[in-house]
Amino acid sequence: MTVIPTDSPPTIPSVKVASVRTPLQLTTHHHLCAGCGHPVTHRLLLEVVEELGIASKIIGTIGHGCYTGIAPQSDLDFIQVLHGRAPAVATGIKRVHPDAIVMSVQGDGDMASEGLHEILHAGARGEKITCLMLNNGVFGDTGGQMTGATVIGQRTKTSLEGRDPELHGYPVPVAELMAQLEGVAYVARGAVNNAGSIAQTKKYLRRAFETQQAGAGLAFVEILSMCPTGWFMPTPEGPTYLRDTIEETFPVRQLKAPSFLS
Repeated sequence: MTVIPTDSPPTIPSVKVASVRTPLQLTTHHHLCAGCGHPVTHRLLLEVVEELGIASKIIGTIGHGCYTGIAPQSDLDFIQVLHGRAPAVATGIKRVHPDAIVMSVQGDGDMASEGLHEILHAGARGEKITCLMLNNGVFGDTGGQMTGATVIGQRTKTSLEGRDPELHGYPVPVAELMAQLEGVAYVARGAVNNAGSIAQTKKYLRRAFETQQAGAGLAFVEILSMCPTGWFMPTPEGPTYLRDTIEETFPVRQLKAPSFLS
């Protein structure tokens, strides 16, 4: 009996995820805490912009928060604005440059607390812009205080025993509010705590920009993001906490879409 030697399986070199990036991502280094979900969101946003071929047309407005670090890390044009005012500035830019692809990037503290009126009125006017809210339920950049989107029971620096509706009120469901407005064409809520959610969130971002390209109205995407530092927990527990606590209040789903995307 002749034994025919078999070749050993090919060796597939391991590559760190951080080393594979879109050309729009200038660096993989950031100042954010371990376990933060914002870098994943930054990467998804840049990948979608690159794949749609709209990098040269993008003008971004950005508020104040941990997520603001996307600006110096990206080969895109950003304008930093006053706390909560990103949708208003994006409105002005889009009206002056109607052929540009204009987006706003904010956190839940920036949007749900400081500038809720700005995003609601932009939606009511049907501004043809794309607005993103990175929601981790805390004012992370200023130490982890409660925001308008902090869920019931969530601990923050200003709600150490957990958010109490009798004392602090209830969280503001920004995506659901936006979906009720006639001028808003697309609304979705994604997350970045596991591979499936990341893939779905990327689809939501793509659809949001396609909505703007079609001139259909305002597009809004909320992205649930981890903040284990602000949540007082070890880094590895962040994704599970997001799933079991924050998603219970803010389910991940597409809430509204124009007919051409369905």
